[in-house]
Amino acid sequence: MQISFLSLGHRPEAWVQTALEDYLRRLPSDWKIQHKNLKAEPRTANTSVDTLLLKEATRIEEAIPQGAYVVVLDEHGKALSSKNLALALSEWMHMKLHVCIVIGSADGLHAKIKARANLLWSLSPLTLPHALVRVLLAESLYRAWSITVGHPYHRE
Repeated sequence: MQISFLSLGHRPEAWVQTALEDYLRRLPSDWKIQHKNLKAEPRTANTSVDTLLLKEATRIEEAIPQGAYVVVLDEHGKALSSKNLALALSEWMHMKLHVCIVIGSADGLHAKIKARANLLWSLSPLTLPHALVRVLLAESLYRAWSITVGHPYHRE
């Protein structure tokens, strides 16, 4: 399985990196997981949000691996239970997809990135800090994997 995380924003704090590494280390050793932090556009009073998001969209498009199955995190996306995510993960593994998960900046993502997505996924209807989203994403993938292999981490 190959998974790329693309996130816009500042370099994660140490606690975030520690939590990410903890969950990602638990996944199978043959999984190739890459996290790429992309620079968010500086927010200025003279620049519209749409202009900023369009500039960020260009960076995102350049960073998405060729042929990847693109999953975009979006508050209006599809809510997946852990079991439904496990089903999706099983399908992705079976199809040998390179999955690229995109986390937007503080202002979200440009519409053209959302339109490019194979899946719009909502982690929660809550507004979450980007650092926490990264950790929740890693834990959710670990939990989904544990369901697919019958590991006792996930309890019903």
